[in-house]
Amino acid sequence: MEKQNVTLSLPKPLLKKAKTIAAKNEKSLSELIRESLEEKVRESTGYKKAMERQLRLMKKGFDLGTQGKIKFTRKELHERR
Repeated sequence: MEKQNVTLSLPKPLLKKAKTIAAKNEKSLSELIRESLEEKVRESTGYKKAMERQLRLMKKGFDLGTQGKIKFTRKELHERR
């Protein structure tokens, strides 16, 4: 995988906390940031794919076994037994 260096500007307190977290996990700061970005990208693309899949399903509809005809009234449906 080809890599490219980037320059970040971070608040000092955030940088200090991030370095502490990286050290506790025996990782470099670069590795910690890379993993965090990868997770954000996965979440974003995963959500979009799931949303598109669900929208396709909704457009297609579901077979409820009624052949498109309602065989009961609203009153019958909500009738208490």
